Amino acid sequence: MNRKNYVIDVTQAVVWAGLFCVPAIISWIMSGELGTALGVLKTTVRLLLPLFALYAVNYYLLVPRLLWKEDRKKWFFAANAALILLLDLALLFPKGDIPPEVQEAFDGQRIWTFYAIGVLMVVIVQALVVLLAVGLRNTMRSNELQMQYEQERRKTAEAELVWLKHQLNPHFLFNTLNNISSLTQIDPDRAQESIGQLSDLLRYALYDSEAEKVPLAAEMEFMNNYVDLMALRCNEMTTVEKDLALPAEKVEVAPLLFISLIENAFKHGVNARYPSFVRVAMALEGSGEDRALVFRCENSLFEKTGSDHIGSGIGLENMKRRLELLYPGRYAYAQSAEDGCYRVDVKLKV
Repeated sequence: MNRKNYVIDVTQAVVWAGLFCVPAIISWIMSGELGTALGVLKTTVRLLLPLFALYAVNYYLLVPRLLWKEDRKKWFFAANAALILLLDLALLFPKGDIPPEVQEAFDGQRIWTFYAIGVLMVVIVQALVVLLAVGLRNTMRSNELQMQYEQERRKTAEAELVWLKHQLNPHFLFNTLNNISSLTQIDPDRAQESIGQLSDLLRYALYDSEAEKVPLAAEMEFMNNYVDLMALRCNEMTTVEKDLALPAEKVEVAPLLFISLIENAFKHGVNARYPSFVRVAMALEGSGEDRALVFRCENSLFEKTGSDHIGSGIGLENMKRRLELLYPGRYAYAQSAEDGCYRVDVKLKV
């Protein structure tokens, strides 16, 4: 039994105890006679005990065992009908002669009319008690199912995030290693320096990025090194600009979120035979509830044919999926292509 169900059970016990005891307490306060109060308590118990039994049997037994089973629903109604009949015959309407004074005051037909009305009223009350038990039990079950659904959805989302992150890491590491491999043939000293940068990148990507969120300063440092490594394969025809404004306040973000956009910019926006550019910028804007992290990536626009065109690819699809999972309703994604420039803007509420 979980804590929520325990609280509900205790609350029900307190409510029923109050229904049994409050009339006697009121009688004792008003009359000051303990005997009279005990008599009221006895009468109250006699009247309410069948209702309590009916409620408890439905709440704890008949509803979960019969009503919730498609092939047993008919037995739920049959069991309640039999239970109500048994309680009424055994407790509420015991056999006995009608008192003479009642017979003198009413003729026989009127007596049985009042008797039938009384039985009908009691049955209606009992039916309402059954409905109360069914309603409360179904509400609890609905809440439990909703909680289970949310837990399963959260577990699925977490598993998907792990999968997406593992898709990202090998992808960007493969490209980086290719860049350094090309550099070793041109400038060995610079290649060795780049290996040191790659070591930092590996440490961050394989260990630090395992956290759900990382400091923005660490993510910006990683992006700065990553852009430097990606720029190694570019010639003098390409201009690479960075504007990563580190904020004074401490902010945490999901790791490796924008790497796919930078990869995409270098892949599609750099051409060794034509003037090219890649511009990466990120800054924290606003404050309080309006505080947002704004990322922008721009690159040269070169038209390509076939499926290899800008704005597509597994990396970008993974990034968009991660945005939806990590920042649902708290992000804005926009892309545009005009005047020889492809631009992507991502805004996150952090």
